[in-house]
Amino acid sequence: MIKNFIFDMGNVLILFKPTLFIKRLQLSSEDSLLLEEVIFKSPIWLEMDQGLRNEREACELYQSQLPERLHESMRKLVMEWDQPLIEIEGMVELVAKLKAKGYGIYLLSNASQRQHEYWDRVSASQYFDGTLISADVKMMKPNCEIYDCLFNTFNLNPEECFFIDDSKPNIMAANKMGMKGYCFDNDVDKLREVILSLL
Repeated sequence: MIKNFIFDMGNVLILFKPTLFIKRLQLSSEDSLLLEEVIFKSPIWLEMDQGLRNEREACELYQSQLPERLHESMRKLVMEWDQPLIEIEGMVELVAKLKAKGYGIYLLSNASQRQHEYWDRVSASQYFDGTLISADVKMMKPNCEIYDCLFNTFNLNPEECFFIDDSKPNIMAANKMGMKGYCFDNDVDKLREVILSLL
């Protein structure tokens, strides 16, 4: 029996789309591609999610890899990509209904330490019983250790949990740990049908 729902954050609760964030800056296509490559496709971004460095340290490293004209744009992408925060339509209503029915609601997200600064601005955050962020525990999905950490931290039975993430490898790892899941494809209606079939 499912008693708890575990949600990913990026592209499940809120939109995380680097190309959109870069487009907001209205730069040339050449500079846009350079920023995408240097920032979002760099190991440095993953190191923030791993809790190995903070945004200030990342900015210093990125700065050394970019021409001066792009330094301010880089800083905005690292420190302000969540302004404005774009929520996945229909998700807050779904989370609220699950909470109202008495299910436990938890977050398991690969995110940097700065997640704590914007999490309260996510409308669905008010319904969560607990959150586990990769940078805080220095583990990342799809490594099995972070799922164990989730279960132990909140005293959850994996067989009583259902995981919603936009990454197939993350869902496969959850399955391996005994937790069923669903790979979200931005279709909230389809997700709602899947959840109804479980209850």
